[in-house]
Amino acid sequence: MTGAPGNRRPRKGGGDRRGPKDSRPRDQQPRDKKLREKDVDVAREAARDVLRAVREQSAYANLLLPRLLRERHITGRDAAFATELTYGAARAQGLLDAVIASAAGRGIDDIDGNVLDILRLGAYQLLRTRTSPHAAVSTSVDLARSELGMGPSGFVNAVLRKISQRDEDLWIDELAPPMAEDMIGSLAFRYAHPRWIAEVFFDALGRSAGQLQAALAADDERPPVHLVARPGMITAEELALTSGGDEGRYSPYCVYLPGGDPGGIDAVRDGFAGVQDEGSQLVARAVTVAEVGEDSGRWLDMCAGPGGKAALIGAIADIDGARLDALEVSDHRAELIRKITGDLPVDVRVADARDSGLEPGYDRILLDAPCSGLGSLRRRPEARWRRTPADVTELVVLQKELLAEALRLVKPGGVVVYSTCSPHPAETVEVIDAVVAAVPGARQLDARPLVTVGELTESLLGPGPHVQLWPHLHGTDAMFLAAVTRDT
Repeated sequence: MTGAPGNRRPRKGGGDRRGPKDSRPRDQQPRDKKLREKDVDVAREAARDVLRAVREQSAYANLLLPRLLRERHITGRDAAFATELTYGAARAQGLLDAVIASAAGRGIDDIDGNVLDILRLGAYQLLRTRTSPHAAVSTSVDLARSELGMGPSGFVNAVLRKISQRDEDLWIDELAPPMAEDMIGSLAFRYAHPRWIAEVFFDALGRSAGQLQAALAADDERPPVHLVARPGMITAEELALTSGGDEGRYSPYCVYLPGGDPGGIDAVRDGFAGVQDEGSQLVARAVTVAEVGEDSGRWLDMCAGPGGKAALIGAIADIDGARLDALEVSDHRAELIRKITGDLPVDVRVADARDSGLEPGYDRILLDAPCSGLGSLRRRPEARWRRTPADVTELVVLQKELLAEALRLVKPGGVVVYSTCSPHPAETVEVIDAVVAAVPGARQLDARPLVTVGELTESLLGPGPHVQLWPHLHGTDAMFLAAVTRDT
């Protein structure tokens, strides 16, 4: 995204954009509504408001921003710029904060949160867009002055002017750990990841420095939009033609959307298609193509919210004459599943999947387990700065309990597809190994044949028996899947 300046609200009366002089001291001058309307850029204002909600309310940027843009009728170039600023600043927060702290001469915790949001937006423009330094600084000063007054705006001006004296590479050279002394820390800083996440990726990638750098770089990019064509409703070819996208390389249901708002596509509005990463599509499809002997048509999605995989599996079940039970512990998320599955043969049940009361004997079970989400950080830009290693420890206990229950519910000879949107070994191979060892009759299957479709050959999937997808290798989120069965 280029550094488009966005559309400013029209000035009233011309003259000095800062308004008439006031004889009172600067910190006592009024900040009236006209000044705010005149000085503040709508795209940057929207980005600031989302960053503030993320910081103060733990909001999710990818959920809040589209709603805010619709409510404020921000479209076109302004909407694209607001999106770039919001997601970019949230994604690069750790790097930006280090630069801001150095330029300000004080720690981030000593900077007012509302000022910090503006500094992050300004620093992002200076370091990672082609916005002119003058525009990046002046519009940030406008944001600060319109709401916070002259004192904070002066601070914003001073810090951003100092940041503007160097480009991103020079700041990294000064602030990052030396590559020769701390390779993981240096790459983590450069590509805006917490060090512990870079260590996880390093282990999952066979401790290859080159693979780590490629993975972090891909994770630091804005991801493409993937659409899913729901079978029986629309084909990928038809969706590509009507949306202006291209058919996916792997999933037979995937379309790559080059840009724009997917919510404006007729097929998405009508429920024939949705937004879903191609890796998630491959996981959902995998459970429907596995060999299970005689299929009685009893299928289960154990952790179905918010419903994307359930909708795809349900559409395939409709074609195959099967029926899908979809479990979700949250009432709100269960309602989302009901809305997205519509008239499909999907029965949504609100229950804890560890104690659902369901009768065993399912032919196919998808366990898309709650996880750290480390594999989808590019789509949830603020998540990398929220997660901690302690989160993983708690989740692993839940994941093992869920997988053990899935193996109890599946019929002998049926299949459980276990998936996470995380490459963390503790949430993936270690969970599979522990549960398979503990459950009598359980064994792991080779999952690679379940996703060898399109251009995705076994040679691109590694030695198996599990499958680990990566943004830098496959262009998908870092989805993990394993196939497990029970013989008795």
